This record gives sequence, structure tokens and C-alpha cells, in this order.
Amino acid sequence: MDKDSAVQHIPVMLEEVVELLGCKPGGIYVDGTLGGGGYTRAILEAGASVVVAMDWDVEAVERAGKALGDYGERLVLERADFADVGGVLSKNGLGEVDGVVVDLGVSSFQIDEARRGFSFTKEGPLDMRMNRQLPQTAADLVNTLPEEELANLIFRYGEERRSRKIARAVVAARAKKRIDNTLELAELIAWAVPRTRDTLRIHPATRTFQALRIAVNRELESLERFLPEALEVLRPGGRLCAVSFHSLEDRIVKGAFREWARSCRCPPERILCECEGRPLVRLLTRKALRPGSDEVERNPRARSARLRAVQKLSPVR
Repeated sequence: MDKDSAVQHIPVMLEEVVELLGCKPGGIYVDGTLGGGGYTRAILEAGASVVVAMDWDVEAVERAGKALGDYGERLVLERADFADVGGVLSKNGLGEVDGVVVDLGVSSFQIDEARRGFSFTKEGPLDMRMNRQLPQTAADLVNTLPEEELANLIFRYGEERRSRKIARAVVAARAKKRIDNTLELAELIAWAVPRTRDTLRIHPATRTFQALRIAVNRELESLERFLPEALEVLRPGGRLCAVSFHSLEDRIVKGAFREWARSCRCPPERILCECEGRPLVRLLTRKALRPGSDEVERNPRARSARLRAVQKLSPVR
């Protein structure tokens, strides 16, 4: 595979991310979700001395190793969950960094490869594991969860109002035959969900597939672990950028950033302030940035992206 064919994933809001990171010559940065390597390449081109690029998908790391090999020792590749950013930096003898970026979406490579099982429009095994070493696939959840638990999962992670109807249809179908195929599940959901204006706008299986993917990869738990770790590894003045693609992720990022930006973070029952009355960060984005119409036209998968960023403040002396 040559360098050009290896990088097909289009990074979302690339210019905005590089600007908000404040990329500078000699800086040390972390790309917590390497994917196709778009952010990593741009940060290196901006003059970073080192970029630690992480991804827990071994195929992403292998592709990036071929595509970005010309950067030599300036690029450190690690197969790891971004929630383990502190441990990865320690392993490589690095302490505080100047910036961290994460793109919380599924990469184009994963969506476009039917064998990965992320797409409801391509026939493949119902897998959805970003890390092939994870023990549970989407098929395992679909075929083993009790009906109520499956409905709750689809509602919680997919925000799907018709979760109970979908779960009921799945349980009835799997009683006759195990469901192991992406198109089989997508067609089953389309049959179970009545046609409405909403289902004409997006495929009726969209939210269910999102819910299964989040559950299989424990994405929200990883994000909640990652955010305080990322703040910890930033040096004063360092910046954190997060690109999310659905409301559940964005809500977690938004909540953490706003909490860190408060002048007092003590519990409400605390009479006296014990956090020194100083925010931990400065909000660089008061509201989430969204891609422009030109970018969405070039890359339709960017349409739901939201970008938020903060800058770590110096501690009180």
C-alpha cells in the first residue's frame, strides 16, 4: 500500500483544530485517536518536535506507520486506548505536553470496510469492535441480552425512542435464527420501525447501530476516563481539543470543560471554598464549533461534528 492510498480518512475541521491547539515549533502533542493520521500529519507539518499518536485499532497504527514513516523519531506510534494517555506518555519518557486532540468518531476505514461490521449499508459480520481484542461483539449483545436490557441499551446510547419495538423484533427474530449479519439486522429494524419523516431523513437502523457500537467499545466510559487524564498531562498553557459526533459525547465534553472553567468547583454543601477559587482552564470555544457548508459538501460525514477546546491555566502560587 503506498502513502497516498493509505490515508483516505478526511480529518474534520482540520484547520480549526490546528489553530485551536496553537501548534508551535518544538511542541509536544498527543493525537489520542490516530485514525487515518490527518491530525497527526498536520501537527507535524506545523513544526511539532514530537507527536504521540495513539489508536487501539492495530490496523490504524500499521497504516499510519507506513503513511507517516518519513517523520522518523518525531512520530511515536502506540496501540492504546486514548484513556491511557498518561501511561503512554510515561512509557515513552514524556511528561507534560503542549496539546492533546481526540476525534471521537468512527474512522472512514472502519466504516468502509464491511468486515468490521460498523455499517448498516454494507454486508458484513456484526462485529463493531474498534479493538479486535475486546471480548464482546455487537452480535453477542444482539443475541444474548434480555429484551428489556437490549431496549434500555438502544435507548440510552442511541437515544432511540422506538427502542422497545426494535428490541421486541430482535428477540423474536433471534428465537428462530441467530443474527450475525449487519444487513440482516438493519433490514429487521427497518421492518420493525414505522415509516415517519424522521426515518426518511436517516436510516431507521442508524441509532441502534450507534448504540451497539458505543456499548461494545465502552466509548463513553473511555471518554470519561480520558478527560481528567488529558487535563493532567497538559502543561500550563497547553490545549485540549475534542471533536464529537453525537450528543452523548458532546454532553460529556461540554460538562467537563464547563466544570473546569468554573471559579469554584466545591460541592454545593461546602460552606467555604477549598479549591482556591480559581478555574483550571479557559474556554477557547464558548459554543461548539461546527463545520462549514463547504466542508460538509466535501465530506458529508462531518455534518454532525462539534469541536470544543480549552486551555489549561497556571496553578495558583
